[in-house]
Amino acid sequence: MKYFFTSDEHYGHTNIIKYCDRPFKNVDDMDTEIIKRHNEVVGDEDIVIHAGDFTMRKNAREAKNYMKRLNGMHIFIRGSHDYWMDNSYHEIWEKQIGDNYIVVCHYAMRVWAKSHYNSWQLFGHSHGKLEEIEKQIDVGVDTHNFYPYSLDEIQKIMNKKADNFNLINK
Repeated sequence: MKYFFTSDEHYGHTNIIKYCDRPFKNVDDMDTEIIKRHNEVVGDEDIVIHAGDFTMRKNAREAKNYMKRLNGMHIFIRGSHDYWMDNSYHEIWEKQIGDNYIVVCHYAMRVWAKSHYNSWQLFGHSHGKLEEIEKQIDVGVDTHNFYPYSLDEIQKIMNKKADNFNLINK
């Protein structure tokens, strides 16, 4: 079992192709390709954290049709366009994985839970247009050739980043 993180797939959102200059002919081409790339790296036993804006579809049945096509077990964080979600979905996901405390939210934060202990914050929403600070990564598909990030990839990136500005001595 591995962890993967992604955001801003925007399944079913025709205008996102234009807004983000995505290299797809149409929404069906985009949806099919993002699903294909997801399934190339994610296995059935893997856990995928979606940091918001999974689909622009307005009802859960349509969102579940996308979910059925994706490998893995899924945790969804509410984004700014997740109209299909009810109140049972969270806006922040936090978990200790190995030595790393990870905070996932659709939005970038200046500080986050345990940031003063060098925790990581993974976010979406900005489609690669917002500068990351210290132990922070935009995990949106637009920043990773439309693939989800594996925890191993994130670890390698974080190892090269500066400590959080508010790090306190342990």
